[in-house]
Formats: sequence, structure tokens, C-alpha cells
Amino acid sequence: MAEDLHIAQGDKTAQYTSLLPQIKALITGEPDETANLANITAALKEQFNWLWVGFYLVKQDELVLGPFQGPIACTRIRKGKGVCGTAWANAAALIVPDVEAFPGHIACSSLSRSEIVVPLKRNGEVVGVLDVDSTELNKFDETDQRFLEEIVSWLA
Repeated sequence: MAEDLHIAQGDKTAQYTSLLPQIKALITGEPDETANLANITAALKEQFNWLWVGFYLVKQDELVLGPFQGPIACTRIRKGKGVCGTAWANAAALIVPDVEAFPGHIACSSLSRSEIVVPLKRNGEVVGVLDVDSTELNKFDETDQRFLEEIVSWLA
């Protein structure tokens, strides 16, 4: 696939519907995980212009910062800590409409207002998470969860 991304207009579903085949084409046949994670984060950031999009990868007993787009980020997160660590511990996606109201939220950026975290699983085990932050309250919903879960399922 060419390195150009078609940025779709329209509602959220239309944007994802246009973006997903482009992401699929970017990662199909590419065996390098870092390259795939980097292209996924770039494509999502370009399409939606969220504050921060990135992956944290499980390394021993922590999530360690992986490829991302956006401001500098927390480097390590313990299991069960913050939104990412909680999603990892529960092995389930987590939508947080207002990060200030989330107990134990780790503020990597004071600009972050809402967040969604989707676990990346292989053989039933969480090996990382996709983390997305927005400057807007209540930015993420079940539509985001459904499409982001589909994207991370391609990495399994």
C-alpha cells in the first residue's frame, strides 16, 4: 500500500469504515510488530486527531511504552494501576468519560480528559494495550471500542 492515508469525513462509523481497510493493508504481510504498531498509531492519530494514541507492551510485571503518536508519555505502568493497568488486569476494554473521576488515574498529560484502553491479547493472554486519550470529555463510546478491538485483533 502507498504511504498515503485517505482521511475520511463523516460520522465516526464512516471514518472507521474507511480507515480499517487502510490499516489492514498497511500491516498485512509485514512481520515486524514495531512497524505495525507504529503505523496503526499514526493512522489513528491522523484520522481522528486524538491527543495521544499508542501501545503499551507487557514486559515482565509492567506495561512498557511502545510505539505512539502524541506528547511524551509515561514509560512504565504497573498492573492494576491507572486506566491502562486496570484494563490489563481485567483483560477488558475500559472507556473512561472523565479521567479526573477515575480512581488512581495516572496523568501522563494534563490535557487528557477522556480515555479508552483496549487490551491486545494473544492466546487468551494480555500482551499489551492500545491506549487513546482525548482532550474532550466523553469522547469515546462503544463504537470506538468495537472498531479498536477489531484492529487489535489483527495483531493476535
